[in-house]
Amino acid sequence: MSNTNRTAIVTGASRGIGRGVAVALGAQKFNVVINYNANADAANEAAELVRQAGGQAVIVQADIGNLGDHQKVLDAALNNFGRVDLLVNNAGVAPKVRADLLETGEESYDRLMDTNLKGPFFLTQLVAKDMIARRSQYPADQPPAIVNITSISAYTVSINRGEYCISKAGLAMMTQLFATRLAEHEINVYEIRPGVIATDMTGPVKEKYDKLIAEGLFPLKRWGQPQDIAKAVVAVASGLLPYSTGQVIDIDGGFHMTRL
Repeated sequence: MSNTNRTAIVTGASRGIGRGVAVALGAQKFNVVINYNANADAANEAAELVRQAGGQAVIVQADIGNLGDHQKVLDAALNNFGRVDLLVNNAGVAPKVRADLLETGEESYDRLMDTNLKGPFFLTQLVAKDMIARRSQYPADQPPAIVNITSISAYTVSINRGEYCISKAGLAMMTQLFATRLAEHEINVYEIRPGVIATDMTGPVKEKYDKLIAEGLFPLKRWGQPQDIAKAVVAVASGLLPYSTGQVIDIDGGFHMTRL
């Protein structure tokens, strides 16, 4: 495969937001490493969509919550394309059961922390070290970047899935930490904070949010789509925010605005 194009790793890219991001990057001629955990068929479908959009793609199975899997994600990028220009930490899981805060179990807590926070932290650490080592290889006008996909749950209380909220709040702080640490290497780090996005994860609560959206939960009265998040990632990947790092980009239909 050619390594003349820029390369992105997108975790959790077989479906939902991750797939939307991968395809949008493919349309920008990116090589895309599509990470998936269990659904190889969905990952292959995503890879084919990236190719149809104009990019190149490889898939790599890895559980982001398992630190022992991280090296093969990086190796998939380096062995096929030569370097990593963009890391998108998108992989995330929700609780299997929405339990009251007083009933949240350790197993669910650990599962969410491993995938949503611990895994992205150490994958970012691994990829950032490689970016620093190869820093001279990047064009001056196209420096490497890192994007963390969080959630409005980083600051919005849901007492029936507290472990999810805590994991996303931690990921938000992780963005600030890495943005500060990597600034001297001109590696910018961004947080993209989605609202309620139409994906498999939100499928079980569709009726609830259909009603809330109709009642004005968001100023923009519609569901968010994976493509909405993907466009924000493309803006970062295209170098359109060069004098910005640690920035929170709200893609939430205006939910973040305090209203009376």
